[in-house]
Parts: sequence; C-alpha cells; structure tokens
Amino acid sequence: MLPTENRLRRREDFATAVRRGRRAGRPHLVVHLRSGATDPHAPGESAPPTRAGFVVSKAVGGAVVRNQVKRRLRHLMRERLASLPAGSLVVVRALPGAGDADHAQLARDLDAALERLLGGGAR
Repeated sequence: MLPTENRLRRREDFATAVRRGRRAGRPHLVVHLRSGATDPHAPGESAPPTRAGFVVSKAVGGAVVRNQVKRRLRHLMRERLASLPAGSLVVVRALPGAGDADHAQLARDLDAALERLLGGGAR
C-alpha cells in the first residue's frame, strides 16, 4: 500500500498529470508523469512528496480483476517512488490487457514507461 502522503486523490491532480504531463504507453498500461509539480496545498517550504494515482476501468475486467490490478500497480509504484523527482504527479492507467498480465509483465511495462519519461529512451 502507498503511504498517505504519496497518494493522488483529488480530481484536479489527476487532470494536471494527464493534461500537462508527459505520456508513455506500453502494451498493458499508460503512464502520465508531471515532473516536479508544486503542491499548493502542502504547508511549509519542504519539497512536496511524489504522488501516484491509478485508473483501472471496467474494460480491464470485473471488480475482482480491477482490484487485483490496482493492488499490483500500487505495490510496484511504492518501490519506484524514490527514483522519481520530488513533487512529481504520476497517473498509471491500466489498459484492457492488464487484467490478464502477471506481476512481472506489469513491472516490465511500468519500468519501461518510467525510463522513457525520465529521459532514458526515444520514441
């Protein structure tokens, strides 16, 4: 589970990451990243934490499958938060094939998408 300070919850934050961030698509998911976005709601002068949110629609599968995909993605993101710039907003959108993908496939897709977004790969 992601710590509370690393969860993306507000609709405006999701919209900011999707509309103003960069996007990288993979076979099972699409990752939107808004690097270093400042959080106007964070008190103090400290750097805001990286926050992540997930979108898993009914196209992925039934409720059980959707929740399983969300749990897997949350676990994978928790391990990768430290590698992202402080204050980043990340939205991971699962595609219909994600319900049939195993943990390793989702991890490979997430790693490849984040590497591309952080400047590691070309289109």
